[in-house]
Amino acid sequence: MPLAVITDFTFADTDLERAALEAAGCRLEARRCKTTAELIELTAEADIVITQFARLDAQVINAMKKAKVIARYGIGVDNVDLDAARAKGIPVCNVPDYCIDEVADHTLAMILDLTRRLAQTSACIHAGEWKLPAKIEEMRTLKDMTVGVIGFGRIGREVARRLSAFKASVLVFDPVVRPADITAAGFVPARLEELLHASDLITLHCPSTAATKRMINADSLAACKRGVLLVNLARGDLIDTAALVEGLTTGHVGAAALDVLDPEPIPAGHPLASMPQVTITPHVASCSQRAVRALRDGVVASALRALRREPQQNIVNGVASVAAAAGKN
Repeated sequence: MPLAVITDFTFADTDLERAALEAAGCRLEARRCKTTAELIELTAEADIVITQFARLDAQVINAMKKAKVIARYGIGVDNVDLDAARAKGIPVCNVPDYCIDEVADHTLAMILDLTRRLAQTSACIHAGEWKLPAKIEEMRTLKDMTVGVIGFGRIGREVARRLSAFKASVLVFDPVVRPADITAAGFVPARLEELLHASDLITLHCPSTAATKRMINADSLAACKRGVLLVNLARGDLIDTAALVEGLTTGHVGAAALDVLDPEPIPAGHPLASMPQVTITPHVASCSQRAVRALRDGVVASALRALRREPQQNIVNGVASVAAAAGKN
């Protein structure tokens, strides 16, 4: 009987996955692995590997003997060594469209919080002070602002569309999207340097890669307007945290809204946690009942395709599944 394993999960249970896989004649073992040794022990003989946040590095992947697919609960796959999986011929699949609207909505909520200082003002009222804690010049109107969107994939496009409803001027930087396509969507393509220099608010919607890690750093922040607002719902390591703290301390960064951090979770006593101009949510932008169901269904679909030797969808590491490769011969 084939074996499917779940390395870690944040759901209450794995009943949905178990029912679908057992109906297909597959045994499921689900754990919450914490160490490399635990991951190797669990995945070495597995036919299907399902993962959420556990780090599947080269050591773990190289120990896999039978894996036909690695399916991740989520869009980003930076916890999986894609090169190691490619070398082993294991396709890595994500679920790219399960939470587009949730994250775009959460982004707009964060943006409106920064421009209207909602969380900061509410905290002041809860503390017994009936007043506006922000300076009047910190209360902004999106219609008067230029917003820079970095990354024009599914989520970045939805965020830009929502911003257009608020009449903001929207600049877009994405090196893998043709400028003509950005223009056709109704937005202004820009080089990164142009976007940094011109934007009143910058929102990040790109994956974590060698080219994007720490893309917001001391140098890039220095290129921004003083008082720039920064929003990140993509990946925590897109921002150099120390540089952000310094920018917020000096006022060069006016405020920040973060659903992802580096490190994550944020350590106790971290400077960001005590800054009133920083809004933080605990990596929950994707959350909704609909999105969680779509996420889990998407991972199960990848597992079932592998069991049935059907071509995979949403492969992110360039490895064709067995069925797809066979179809080319």
